[in-house]
Amino acid sequence: MSPKQCTIVGGSLAGLFAGVALKRCGYAVTILERVDLRKLPHQGAGIVAGEEITNFFDKHDRTRHALTVTSPLRQYLDKNGTQIHREAHTQQMTSWDLLYHLLRANFDGSPSDYCKVPQPVEGDGTAEYKVGYDITGVRETEDGIEISWKRSHHASSGDTNGTGTFTTPLLLAADGPSSTLRRHLLPDVKREYTGYVAWRGTVNESNLSESTRSTFVEKFTFFHAPGLQILSYTIPGENGTLEPGQRLVNWVWYCNYPEDSEEYKTLLTPFHGGKRGVSISGNEMRPDNLNNQIKHAKEVLPPQFAELVAKTETPFVQVITDVVPRQASFMGEKVLLIGDAFAGFRPHTAMSTGQAAFHARLLERYAREEESLVELEEQMLSFGLALQRHGVLLGDRSQFGKHPLA
Repeated sequence: MSPKQCTIVGGSLAGLFAGVALKRCGYAVTILERVDLRKLPHQGAGIVAGEEITNFFDKHDRTRHALTVTSPLRQYLDKNGTQIHREAHTQQMTSWDLLYHLLRANFDGSPSDYCKVPQPVEGDGTAEYKVGYDITGVRETEDGIEISWKRSHHASSGDTNGTGTFTTPLLLAADGPSSTLRRHLLPDVKREYTGYVAWRGTVNESNLSESTRSTFVEKFTFFHAPGLQILSYTIPGENGTLEPGQRLVNWVWYCNYPEDSEEYKTLLTPFHGGKRGVSISGNEMRPDNLNNQIKHAKEVLPPQFAELVAKTETPFVQVITDVVPRQASFMGEKVLLIGDAFAGFRPHTAMSTGQAAFHARLLERYAREEESLVELEEQMLSFGLALQRHGVLLGDRSQFGKHPLA
C-alpha cells in the first residue's frame, strides 16, 4: 500500500481542509461522510474568517471565488439600540456553505452553483468523497489501520444494509465534536454542556427595515446584558453572492438554560418526538418554543436585534459545549484527531474553523516531510489548550459574569 494514501472520516470543513492540503501534496485521499451535506437545509451559518482561513484559500483555492464580506467596524448597542461604543477593527466574514462548496470544488470537483470547478493540475493526488458510511470501529493491523463501517440510511445508492472495512496507512478523524472515532480512542473524553445555547439565524439584508439595515450591514455588532449576548455580521448570500442587497445578516444569540430544566429539555426535542440532540432546526422545533423566543426578543433585546430574530424564517439552536484536547495521535502515529474532533472551542473565540485550517497547514508540512507527527501533535495541543481556555473565559464572562459594556 502506498504511504501517500490517507482516509479521512468526516466530510465537513475540517475533513475538506485536510483533504485539499494532502491532495495538493500528491496524496490519494478518500473522505467518508455519513450524510450528503449538500442536501441539508441551508442554515446560513456565519464564520469569522481569520488569517488561518484566508491564508489557506489564498494558497489552495483554484476557483478564485471571492470569499468574504469585509466588516471595518465593531460596535456595541444599549437596550434602546443606541451605539454606546465603537472601534475600528477590520474583520472578514464568510459562511459555512460557501466554504464547503469551494472546498468540494477543489477537493473532488463537486459541481455547484457557487463556483466553477477548477481544472486538474499535474502533481495533485486523487480525491474521492464517499457518502453513507457510519463508522463502527477502528483497529491497528499489520497492513495499517482498519476502519469498520456500515451503510447509513443516507447512503446514496439506497443500499443501507452493507457492512465492511477500509484499510489505510493514515487515518484522520475529522468527524466533529461528537466524534465517533474519539469515543473509540478516548472514551472518557466527553462533550460537556456549558450551561447555555446559541440561537442562530440569517435574514436577507433587503428584507430588513432601512434603520435596521443601516445598523447591521458591514458592521460587527454586539449587545450584552446579564446572562445573554447577541451579535451580528454580514455574510455572503445565496450561492455565495457578495452583491449588496443580496447578502445575509447573520445573528447569534447566547441564552442560558440550566441542564436540568424542563425548558432546556423541550427546546431540543423535535415536535414530532424522537431523540433529543445537540442542535435543532426551526423546521423541527416546537412552535411554542420559537414563538416564545420571538416574544422574549422583543422584551430583552434592542429593537434592531428583535427585528432580526422575528424576520428569520428558519432559526436553529446549537448547544454550546467544551471538548478539552488531551491527545491527537494514536496507534503508532497512524491515526490523528483533527478539527472539532480534537478540541471543541466556545464560539466566542471564532476559531473553530480556524483550527481546522491550522491543522491542514500542519498536515501539509508533515506531508512534505518538513515536520514529524510528534512535532505536529505538540503544536496542536499548545494551540488547542490555549484557545479552549480562552474560550471558557470569554463565555463565562458573557453568560455568568459581567461584560464591561453590559
